[in-house]
Amino acid sequence: MTNTVLRAVAIVFLLMPLYLWGQKVVKDTSLVQFSGIVLDGSTNELYPVPYANIVVKDKYRGTYTDLKGFFSIVVQKGDVIVFSAIGYKDAQYHIPHDLTDDRYSIVQLMTQDTINLPETVVFPWPSREHFKVEFLAMDVTPELQRIAAANMANEALSRMRNEVPRDAAETGSYYLRQQASQYYSIGQAPPMNIFNAAAWKRFFDAWKRGDFKKKNGD
Repeated sequence: MTNTVLRAVAIVFLLMPLYLWGQKVVKDTSLVQFSGIVLDGSTNELYPVPYANIVVKDKYRGTYTDLKGFFSIVVQKGDVIVFSAIGYKDAQYHIPHDLTDDRYSIVQLMTQDTINLPETVVFPWPSREHFKVEFLAMDVTPELQRIAAANMANEALSRMRNEVPRDAAETGSYYLRQQASQYYSIGQAPPMNIFNAAAWKRFFDAWKRGDFKKKNGD
């Protein structure tokens, strides 16, 4: 009888961690994998809003969207999610309490926040008549003409194109083109022009035309 009691007590102690773990799992059913995409809804042409902030209100937790506007974060049922981005009005979304699934996705639209600045008119001259007088009195000497011609020469413009760094718009456009090129061959080997019949045809046509001789100055 004593052995039976000891075995029963041992089984209870062995099953106790499983019971406690099961209770913990039941408590965690309030967690939800909340994901979606944030789009600019100001116009009919929807496009992603990159690096938008997604914050759980009053809990100091959050994440941000990627370049395609996608996000994913673990929240609890009943949480209030705040969406914010520079140049857009803040938006909020309330996670329903009665969700039956542990995953929930939405498409959040954000509208641009337009700020009207006071009108500023800049007048380089007091009046149109004064501008006419100053323009006619301008002394365009041969030295100034020579400097202007040197600055507009093809060699100077070509050198500036190579030396002046790209601005933000050019850098972003180059990055997007590189990404599009990578996505074109995703899941397979990237194409190589050495196996491109059209590229070989263009090469032989250029060879017959003598393009390479003209380029080398022969």
